[in-house]
Amino acid sequence: MKCQFCNCPDSRVIDSRPTEEGASIRRRRECVNCGRRFTTYEKVEMPQLLVIKKDNTRELFDPQKIRNGIIQACHKRPVSAADIERIVGSVEQMAYNSLQEEITTRQIGEMVMASLRQLDEVAYVRFASVYRQFTDIPTFMRELRHMLDENDKEKM
Repeated sequence: MKCQFCNCPDSRVIDSRPTEEGASIRRRRECVNCGRRFTTYEKVEMPQLLVIKKDNTRELFDPQKIRNGIIQACHKRPVSAADIERIVGSVEQMAYNSLQEEITTRQIGEMVMASLRQLDEVAYVRFASVYRQFTDIPTFMRELRHMLDENDKEKM
């Protein structure tokens, strides 16, 4: 690793430890030339994942878009930032673990809705109403009835 102070191409690792999230390794290094210390982080490089949108265009997977949608659905709900990040991380991990180069917005939306449904039913309904584009009250009521039926089945 090249020293950021003197540009010497050699340094030695004096300490390594995982970060708090466990997603990367923090390495403390010392330059063999000038003796100054600096920190580097090493993490697994994720492959590029393309998202197929409803109009069949493709764009790079962006977890920030998922985060924004969940934040809007959870507005004024008792859902913590940690819960939101957990859902975003879970959806991101499932998307990459599918080992496909492309994933549809439908698949992503279904993953988010499944997680939100377990976390907060109001946030789930808000997200579903936008995601599934409820255009009228009967469509919305069908979804609510479906939720109530599933809740009744779970209680039995």
